[in-house]
Order: sequence, then structure tokens, then C-alpha cells
Amino acid sequence: MPHRVAVVVLNHFAPLDLGVPGQVFWTAETPDGEKLYEVVTCSEGRQPVRCSAGYSVLPDHDLDVLETAGTVLVPGIHAGGALKDGTISDTLHAALQGRPRIMSICTGSFVLGSAGLLDGRPATTHWREAARFAALFPEVKLDPDVLFVDDGDVLTSAGVAAGMDLCLHVIRRDHGSEVANRAARRCVMPPWREGGQAQYVDRPLPHEAAGGTAATREWMLANLDTPLDLSALAEHARMSVRTFTRRFREETGVSPAKWLTGQRVQHARHLLETTDLGVEEVARRAGFGTAVSLRQHLHAAVGVAPLAYRHTFRRA
Repeated sequence: MPHRVAVVVLNHFAPLDLGVPGQVFWTAETPDGEKLYEVVTCSEGRQPVRCSAGYSVLPDHDLDVLETAGTVLVPGIHAGGALKDGTISDTLHAALQGRPRIMSICTGSFVLGSAGLLDGRPATTHWREAARFAALFPEVKLDPDVLFVDDGDVLTSAGVAAGMDLCLHVIRRDHGSEVANRAARRCVMPPWREGGQAQYVDRPLPHEAAGGTAATREWMLANLDTPLDLSALAEHARMSVRTFTRRFREETGVSPAKWLTGQRVQHARHLLETTDLGVEEVARRAGFGTAVSLRQHLHAAVGVAPLAYRHTFRRA
């Protein structure tokens, strides 16, 4: 008998998140073509629910169907009480308790947090909502940098495509790599992205007024390919090393070395995406010196090696 996955649909649901479980779990089959999962949808009172894209859906079931499900999944939402102030209806709160396995995609984690299901547990969410999540649910051990977190009977994923990774992970956990790899091929997606791999977060350099260390930061950006030690930076800023270090941290929130490494990683990512330069040349232009150093720093930042990053993000 197929394992039943019940998807709880709320108003302001994220359209792609709703479609992910039905598509990914539907592709999981035995070699004989027998379906391994049944996906059903539900809402409070079986009421129509509207999404941010301007249309509504009418789920087939009300929340009573959760009693028959082996897995409950909550897609992301773009508005509502869970996002605003960490509240959900008493009916939904009660319905989510005591489920054998419960999952969320993207900001669906706010619903799980509102139900108290994540207290004391590790979890993740979309990186753009991490600060809001941490403020609303301080008891949760939030890791905003990973693709998904598997804490046994409670699983959470980052935004959008990471939900597909989580569903594939569950298939792999339930039925092994062969079934999961076949499902990935059906979905035309990579068969495996490690849950601990970093979310691909774009963190642009914030605009700041001139003064302090701003001019030196601009100089650093223009000279990423040259050795830049702390003494040279302080000299450029016409400050003592101690004063420069303190002022730099006050203005950026990090040390000069950490900021410089971050900018070099960003530049290396740009070169990998937009040029055909070899990894050694990318490393030289970004200021890492060697491919080994670039590989170490890029892996620490986004969890993949340079060539894997290029293959994923290569622009035409």
C-alpha cells in the first residue's frame, strides 16, 4: 500500500512549493512501476485557498485526512499569521500534533514553529526569512545556511528548489538510492544535493557613506588579486592596525580578513559563472593564489567545488 503524504495548504501558499511533493513523490516507483507514495491535499474545512500568484485551489480533503497520513507536509507561505507573529488557528495547531513524520518546505517552517513542533530542534528556512524566524522562534536551533535539515520525524528545507532536494532525500531514506535516482531522472534534476550544502545566498556589498574604512574597502575590491595584509590595509586607511581593525569591525560586523575572504569568494563565483578561465587563473585573479586554496574557501562558503559550481551556474 502506498505511503500517504498529506499536504496542508494554507492561504498565501507558494505555488511551486505546493506542486513539489505531488511531482517528486509521484515519480517514486518500484521497478515494476508500482507507486510508492500517494499524495493528497487538505485545508481547514476543505475551504478554497488562494496563492500569491492570483489563483485559488480547492483541496480534496479537510484536516481529518492527517489521521491517515504517514507524512504531513506544509508548503511555504508568503503571508499570514505564522509569518507575521507566529500564530496559527487552534484547529490547525491541534491537527499537526503527534504526526509520525512532518515536513516543511521554505517558510512552511513558520507553521511548524507556530505549532511548537520545532522547539529545541534543528531546523532551516529560506535564508531571506531567517532573521524573522529567529526572532519569532528563539527556542529553535536555526541553521539558515543549509538546504535541508533531517531531524528524524521532523524535516525542514530551505526555499523553492531545496524542497525538491528534501523530497528526494525522504525517498532515498525510505526506499534507497536506486528508487531516488530514478525519481530524480523523471524530475530532470540532480539525484543528490547534500542537505548540509549551503543555500546559494546573494549577499551584496551594502552601500555606506564615505569615511571610516569605506575608501579602503573600495581599494581592497580593486586589488583582490594582490596580497593584502593587515598592515597594508591600515596604512592605506592612515590608521594604526588596532584602530583600523576596530573601525572595520564596527562598520562591517566582521574582521578585515573575513570580509576580504568573502569578497574574494564572490569574485571567484562571478568568474566561474561568466568566463572560461581555468580554476588556477580564477584562483589567481580572486586572490587565493592556488586552486587548492580556492577550492577550500569555495567549499566552505557554498559547499561545492569550483567546477561543480561552474556547471550549476554557468551563464550562456
